[in-house]
Amino acid sequence: MEARLQWLVQKPASWAHWEPVRGGWNAQALLQTRYPQALAYLREPNPQHAALLHRAIATPWWNPLKLRAAKAQVAEPTQPVGMLWANMALHHAADPQALIHQWLGMLEVGGFLMFSCMGPETLQEIRTVYAAQGWPPPTHAFTDMHDWGDMLVEAGFAEPVMDMERITLSFSTPQALLAELRTLGRNLSRARFGGLRTAAWRASLHDALQQGLADPRDGNRLKVSFEIIYGHAFKPSPRFTAKPQTNIDVESLRRAAKATPRDPVK
Repeated sequence: MEARLQWLVQKPASWAHWEPVRGGWNAQALLQTRYPQALAYLREPNPQHAALLHRAIATPWWNPLKLRAAKAQVAEPTQPVGMLWANMALHHAADPQALIHQWLGMLEVGGFLMFSCMGPETLQEIRTVYAAQGWPPPTHAFTDMHDWGDMLVEAGFAEPVMDMERITLSFSTPQALLAELRTLGRNLSRARFGGLRTAAWRASLHDALQQGLADPRDGNRLKVSFEIIYGHAFKPSPRFTAKPQTNIDVESLRRAAKATPRDPVK
């Protein structure tokens, strides 16, 4: 996602990193190297994650990155920013359209949003294993990139550009696979099992994953795929819609007359 910034001409004077701990702290160094003069706001509502960020940017005086870190602060932006960076956040939102509207409000006119999220083909192999066992889905349904583009336009963004790639990861054991998945988030499906699973069910899960995902052409390693969606869009100048007929109450007219200076009498 950072490599896509080379195609964007404007260099933001300030930018916001949306939930950088979950989104990946490594991107912070890349972005500050690309925009060394820009002020970075680290927007992190989780208190524990915010504490991690405070420690991460508190570099010793002899560290050459101190000057760069001084341009980053763990805080909400004090004014609209030129870029909002949101890696792997959108598919976690219970109300993604509200989140997109919030992002739009954080940007200045002409500013741009850079984001990524999971697509609908993510973990399709594990979904197939769960379905064969008659279990509820292992994840919620992920949104297609074309639908994300429509939501961006509906929220007020302009010129959305969407693309995607598929990444296949392999694991030596079901335990290693599940340990990795736990770091990526939780099962947000409303159809998920509501109680605690037993040790016997966990053993059956391991067996099902081993049988369903093992690739004999690659030493029986367990393979799962991820669809990664990338997108960016700009905040356009506000548009005012002219209507054939507009109703204005008298009080609104009075307030407008008081607020608008009158032309001098000639």
